[in-house]
Amino acid sequence: MIKLSLFIISALLLQPCLANDNFTLYLVRHAEKQMKSKNPALTQCGKKRAQQLATLLSTANIESIYSTSYQRTMSTAAPLSKKQKIAIKNYNPKQLEQFSLHLKQRKENALIVGHSNTTPQLTQLLSDVDVTELGEKEFQTLYQITFVEGVSQLTLLKQPLNCK
Repeated sequence: MIKLSLFIISALLLQPCLANDNFTLYLVRHAEKQMKSKNPALTQCGKKRAQQLATLLSTANIESIYSTSYQRTMSTAAPLSKKQKIAIKNYNPKQLEQFSLHLKQRKENALIVGHSNTTPQLTQLLSDVDVTELGEKEFQTLYQITFVEGVSQLTLLKQPLNCK
């Protein structure tokens, strides 16, 4: 069942954008984090999820990777960064409106790693679609926003992972 889900997600992610105005943004909250720390690292499950994300996006023609400067977000972005040899660029989660304009102007396929409170907010700014908040223990949501000739299409995906 998980392999079938990953196949379906991969098929959705692999739609290449051919025209210059066509691009796709992938937004995700950081993977599972350790508790009781101000700047926590990822748990073993979180590390597996970050690897899985890198595998899912490995053929999505990612051109840029963005992350906040926290350890958990950087560690979530790191496997794809390493696999694709793309440096991670930091963004300020307190300046989401400016960052959303930057992403729209760049018009390139990108991964953006954020937090439970900022990822839905940034997704909403980019897609002009109401997005519900993420729960504190919700790590499997992957937002895909495809822009075709200036029009955005939001697809909500789930990244299943069994860490037991």
